[in-house]
Amino acid sequence: MRTIEDHVQALEAGSLTARALIESCIERIEDAAGEGSRVFIRTYAAQARAMADATDLLRRANRAPSRFAGIPLAIKDLFDVAGEPTPAGSVVLADAPPAAAHAPVVRRLLGMGFIPVGRANMTEFAFSGLGLNPHHGTPSSPWDRASRRIPGGSSSGSGVAVADRMAVAALGTDTGGSCRIPAAFNGVIGYKPTARRVPIEGVLPLSPSLDSVGPLAPSVGCCAIVAAIISDDMPAQIQPMPLAGLRLAVPDNFGFDGIDDTVAAAFDSALARVSAAGAQIARVKFAAFDEIPSVNAAGGFATAEAYAWHRQLIAAKGPDYDPRVRTRIERGRDQSAADYVDLINARRRIVAAFDAATRGYDALLLPTVPIIAPRITDLDPEETYARINQLILRNCAVGNFLDRCAISLPCHRAGDAPVGLMLMGETMGDTQLLAIAAAIETALAETTARS
Repeated sequence: MRTIEDHVQALEAGSLTARALIESCIERIEDAAGEGSRVFIRTYAAQARAMADATDLLRRANRAPSRFAGIPLAIKDLFDVAGEPTPAGSVVLADAPPAAAHAPVVRRLLGMGFIPVGRANMTEFAFSGLGLNPHHGTPSSPWDRASRRIPGGSSSGSGVAVADRMAVAALGTDTGGSCRIPAAFNGVIGYKPTARRVPIEGVLPLSPSLDSVGPLAPSVGCCAIVAAIISDDMPAQIQPMPLAGLRLAVPDNFGFDGIDDTVAAAFDSALARVSAAGAQIARVKFAAFDEIPSVNAAGGFATAEAYAWHRQLIAAKGPDYDPRVRTRIERGRDQSAADYVDLINARRRIVAAFDAATRGYDALLLPTVPIIAPRITDLDPEETYARINQLILRNCAVGNFLDRCAISLPCHRAGDAPVGLMLMGETMGDTQLLAIAAAIETALAETTARS
């Protein structure tokens, strides 16, 4: 996959036009043998072509709004786009009024000249890590496509759109892993910024205490560009941090139960490559990982806050929901105000203790997901769906609870099942995390190329 910078340089050199780039994406989206009809709930072919033609004229006149003008972008279906409803992968909101304005993150990307190619499919209301959608179909991961493997969720269409080059980058959200999990299953990069860095106004909520907005893209550098723009910063080239001397921690008491052989082998190989590059890797027990499950036992922030938002809609249109999603939302009915206050206080205490425990380390390393993508057909009955969903969310969700930034990098060898290596940084330590991730990305690519 070519990066944003690759395309920008070609656009600047005149060897590529925005129209040609958009046409290549539309061709993949409309390919009857491809996943486009399941990846996108709505496409913007006519608008994208018109924007591309305008961009080419502006670039020739030296008036393009930024270097990134003309880059195709997929937008997850829960972001407000002015003049359109925001259905969030559901049919429940099909009659909702159109958004009056763009979400700030959408407005910022449009202002830099990115060209939306469509609204990407997702788990209904973003409430699952698997990516299944009974209303619009489920796109499959590009690996072992004949077996139709899950794309991961909830930003399912965003992950497949980037992997299948239907867009150069995609906008997703991450409440418990929803950028990182699809990245892991589709062999791309998924980045969850520290939540407060990016506004969530104009984004249909799942859990405001945990929701964050982030990119999926072909490289760490691509994610850094998109993340800077949606944070209202100026994009800057990420300088990889030297790995020699970095102190990295692998949790000794979390993240590896239920791991399959493929993920274990890829993770161990990645650790060996990072260590060979000079990083110091320690196995460390962190008490927070033993505490989080018990404080979330009543359902956690997501169920409480989702139920508060959905309860009237469920009363009116409950049968129209995906029952697997509705069941999870309705768990919030049983949480009391005291449960919620206890959860807030416990989170504050655990975050403070975890910040102190990780102070001596530059980042934590974990498998993004402990298993490879299962077949879509293997997730019935509902008990199996619930068990696999919980396992797939487990490693990522702690980063949201702990208010951390985190990123998933592919760490598998070409041709193997996609596996993600997750790096977790400090709260507001996004710049350092991206610099470390860029260095590890290079180390993994160089070793793979030599093999």
